[in-house]
Amino acid sequence: MPAAPARLTVAEVARHLRLTPRKVYDLVSRKGLPHARAGGKLLFDLAAVEAWLARASGGTAGGAGLPAPTLGGSHDPLLEWAVRESRCGLALLTQGSGDGLERLARGEVCGALMHLPSADLADFNRAEADARLKGRGVALVEWARREQGLLLPPGNPKGIRKVADLARRGVTVAMRQPGAGSAALLERLLAREGIDPRRLRAGPTAMTEGDLALAVRSGEADAGLGARAAAQPLGLAFVPLVVERLDLGVSRAAWFEPPLQALFNFARTRSFAAHAKALGGYDVAGLGRVTWNDPG
Repeated sequence: MPAAPARLTVAEVARHLRLTPRKVYDLVSRKGLPHARAGGKLLFDLAAVEAWLARASGGTAGGAGLPAPTLGGSHDPLLEWAVRESRCGLALLTQGSGDGLERLARGEVCGALMHLPSADLADFNRAEADARLKGRGVALVEWARREQGLLLPPGNPKGIRKVADLARRGVTVAMRQPGAGSAALLERLLAREGIDPRRLRAGPTAMTEGDLALAVRSGEADAGLGARAAAQPLGLAFVPLVVERLDLGVSRAAWFEPPLQALFNFARTRSFAAHAKALGGYDVAGLGRVTWNDPG
């Protein structure tokens, strides 16, 4: 994945934060989002923007004593759509489940989406919450159950049917970045088959579900581990392997603030349920259920 430019335009920083350009202008005028002007245009330094989001946990963007109105963690097509359609005002910094967990523990974000599997694949996220989130004023709330499996080119020309096939000669595998929930899941699945990950012929590293699907669709890779929801829009073949639980770790201090409430209110509508069904591979029956809590 190419490195982000040092200076971003309004449109580019909006895409990076998963916001509308109008919201970016609002953050500039009302909240002090750092920027520079060149020839009448606004330009943004990426490092300065992310540092500002981190500092906002002290109150600049999120209100006094509240973390920034930003969701970190895993990329999920359903969450990205819901944030946009709900107009909840939340930004997205989808750098992977592990990154989101750490940002949430440091108070830099108001929530983080995670799908970090236990060693035996029987549970998700709670072991990491026990290790990093105790005493942080955080709870885990179920977002959805999601089908994960092998994304393959249309017609599956190499006849890949199971995880062990990824280690076959001539198979190039699109990877996820270290710390991503899908990267951890692939390690667990390979370990269950007794396969050393170094046996895989690693292809491009994708930062999102969509990037991984595009790598397979374009022929850069023969397979990748990801969500059915990422395979379906591109017409990719899909071999289901695991149903995982996506939890949104949320700051209890920010839970009753308008952004998170707007997101979850929208997620309880018929249009949300219909879109989850259309994407494929989601079960949202447990949305909002608390899966881990700590009194802090």
